[in-house]
Amino acid sequence: MPQDKRDVLDILKFELEFLKKGGYAWSSREPWRAQLFIEDSPSCMNHDNKTNPNPCTECALMQFVPTENHDKKVPCRHIPLNQYGETLLDLYRGSTQQELEDTMADWLGRKIAQLEGDRQEKAAKVASSQQAIAADVPN
Repeated sequence: MPQDKRDVLDILKFELEFLKKGGYAWSSREPWRAQLFIEDSPSCMNHDNKTNPNPCTECALMQFVPTENHDKKVPCRHIPLNQYGETLLDLYRGSTQQELEDTMADWLGRKIAQLEGDRQEKAAKVASSQQAIAADVPN
């Protein structure tokens, strides 16, 4: 059960901004290797906690990981990112950096739009319910 109290919408928006600003281009921390999406971002709840990390199962992004992959060492690598079900792990094996960035940006944009739409719909239902209740209350 996720114990990461951060708002998943905020995490996704931050991740998209990090990506757009070139956050995965090169790291002065580890210049000898390619940057790993989500894991090497400040979006990762363990970004600055590599020596004593929290279990990934506590991450707010686990809701996007298929149940059968929850027990993987790095579950965020198993999030399906496109209509073909490709994951970061799949893309690391055969895509260019630009393809990775494009796929990740598309996925983030779709998830952000979906979550915002869900929240607007929920807010509209709450407002409608409150109006109905107010209309039933005698003055």
